[in-house]
Order: sequence, then structure tokens, then C-alpha cells
Amino acid sequence: MKPLKIGNHIFRWGERTYIMGILNATPDSFSGDGLYTENAQDMLLQARSFIESGADILDVGGESTRPGSAPVDADEEMRRVIPIIRTIAEHLPQTLISIDTYKASVAEAALNAGAHIVNDVWGLRADPELAHVVARVGCPVILMHNRSNPASVEVREKLGNAYIATEYADLLEEVKAELLESVEIAKQVGVKSEAIILDPGIGFGKTVEQNLELNNRLDEIRQLGYPVLLGPSRKSFIGYTLDLPADERLEGTAASVAIGIARGADIIRIHDVKEMTRVARMTDAIARR
Repeated sequence: MKPLKIGNHIFRWGERTYIMGILNATPDSFSGDGLYTENAQDMLLQARSFIESGADILDVGGESTRPGSAPVDADEEMRRVIPIIRTIAEHLPQTLISIDTYKASVAEAALNAGAHIVNDVWGLRADPELAHVVARVGCPVILMHNRSNPASVEVREKLGNAYIATEYADLLEEVKAELLESVEIAKQVGVKSEAIILDPGIGFGKTVEQNLELNNRLDEIRQLGYPVLLGPSRKSFIGYTLDLPADERLEGTAASVAIGIARGADIIRIHDVKEMTRVARMTDAIARR
């Protein structure tokens, strides 16, 4: 697996776990950490804190992806994220920024504003133009598996929303096949193999049991030959397993992260950067000796 070079940063897959800190520029984040504000300086403070705590990448998103959330149009999404990206790029110029979007127009504006990576929760399936934007700019892209269905959401007081009744004849084989379909979409328009990162989509269109199984069998996704991102942070499968609300899922997230790294995760996408960086470093010391 070739190293990935982004500016002055080189990602040597397998040597250590890379940390992606979540900056939610939304008023309705499932985890309660939505930081939507008219003042981009507020987000800059959070960005600085994440970098000082060990984040390698900052993932900026302007549309909530929690089960049952309302969609946001491209203009509103850009209004939320572009000032933040510009501010971070200006004040923290060495920082890698990812734009969490599935819309081509938002991704293009974000890349022009200073973002370096596109993180698409629909694996290039929602907007056919996004693959062309990624290929034209030559940036890395994160392709996530997603079978989310707004009609199959369960809401429980305290625990939040989760997907139910998602059908798979063979969970891992179908997730792998659909990820490779997204890879093919990317490659057909000229995206290079070394620029592709896969995300199995923990929490997206999967039941609690399916998420637990996918977390434990992450090595099978890694065997596809691409770097793997794992994003379990504070998600409902942890809440349902431990019967805890989003603000009490730190330990559950830590367990998921540690198992994921042991199974081959290259990047972890997290809210609690300081704590999960420590978990990652300790797990690396054990699992990557």
C-alpha cells in the first residue's frame, strides 16, 4: 500500500494510527457537539485544541448525518463550512482539512477555500459530479459504505436514533462489494488508487449487532488493499450496548477504537481527540510492534 502525500504530510499506512477530529458546524449533531456559529473564530479555538491534542486531520461538516436528520441544501451547507475552512487554513496553514460532504458544489468550494480531502458518506453515489471534482483536483477521497434509510429509524429517549431492519444476506461480503463499487466509480474518472480511503460506515444503515460485527471484522475491509477509516465515536450502537446517552460513551468509544486499530484501522474519526489519541497511541504500542 503506497504512502499518501498531502502537501508536507506523508501518511505511511500501517506504521501508526492517524487521528481525525470532528468539527460539526451544525445545530443538530447527534452527539450534542454541534458547534454551528456565525463566528468562525469559535471553531478556530476548537481546531487549535484538537491539533494540540494530537489530531492529524480536521473534518469539517455542515450537514448532520444522524439517523432521521433533515437534509441541508448546498448554499446553506457552504454558508456554514466555508468561513470555517478559510479561517483554519489562514491561521493554521499546516493543518490538513477534510470536508465532510456528498455534494460536488460544496466539495469544490471547500477545496478552493483550503480543504485537502473529501469525505463522502455516500461513497460517490449521491452526486455523480463529486467524483469528477475529486479527480480534477487530485485530492484524496474517503469512500463510505452507506445503506441509510430514513424509513428505518428507531428513536429511544436518552439513547437517540438508530437504524433498524437493514437487510444483509452476508454483511461483510456486501459491504466489501459495495465499497469496491464506489472505488470503481472513482477510478473510472481518474482518481488514483493511492488517493482512496475506505470507511465501512459504522452507524450508517446498520443495526447494533451489524455495527458490532463490522467493528470486530474490520481486518476483512483492510484486506481490500486500501487504507481504512473507522468512525465509531459516540454512536448509537455504543449507547444501545451500554444503555448510555451520547455524552457518556467515552469508554465505549475507546473500546471500539482499540479493537478497530487492532483489526487494522488506519484513521479514526472522533469527537474526543485528547482521550482517543491516548487510546490510539497505547493500542499502536501493543498492536503495531
